[in-house]
Amino acid sequence: MKTKRFSLKGLILVTAMFIFTLGNTQCSESAGVGEDLLTGELKSETSKLSQALTDEEIAGILFMREEEKLARDVYQYLYEAYPLRPFLNISKSEQAHMDAINYLIDTYELVDPVGDNPPGVFQNEELQKLYDKLIEKGSKSREEALKVGALIEEVDILDLQTELEATARNEDVIRVFTNLCAASENHLRAFVRVLALYDVDYKPEILDQAEFDRILEN
Repeated sequence: MKTKRFSLKGLILVTAMFIFTLGNTQCSESAGVGEDLLTGELKSETSKLSQALTDEEIAGILFMREEEKLARDVYQYLYEAYPLRPFLNISKSEQAHMDAINYLIDTYELVDPVGDNPPGVFQNEELQKLYDKLIEKGSKSREEALKVGALIEEVDILDLQTELEATARNEDVIRVFTNLCAASENHLRAFVRVLALYDVDYKPEILDQAEFDRILEN
């Protein structure tokens, strides 16, 4: 979890016009990844109890639940300002991502950090600050809004990759996070394509250039 929080601080710095470079890692796509089937089939109660979550896995699940909410909330806000299809479609996908993680929360009887919080409100203080910065940045122009979308997907990919590499051992967690990571790569490609239509050559701000190129080539 320390690595993930470090990457989040890197994103906050980027929004303040600093560039933060991190190492290259990669998420593996599961067969049959789909926005409407992100969780797969969770194990039975007996299997679940035999593979209890570690404290690191619990922290990762709770953090990613709010990070996916951040993506959804930002896209919904930006769609009101710039009614572009990617913001509408991907905000719906982010809701599916939230639901997939909430399935883990319900299955393993965790306390949901989202609860009844309305859009733009977060329990995690770092995510709250980040949301405010991204809204400010995205409100400047259509192009800046699309860049915010690409930036959110970059950090989502990096945080999910970090969880998969460093903390995830439970099969259910691995399945959900792997599918979310593959979906986020699709979202990043979508934002980069739309930016190109507006003659913007998007450069990665969080991901390593080689990893960014790999994602775009898929």
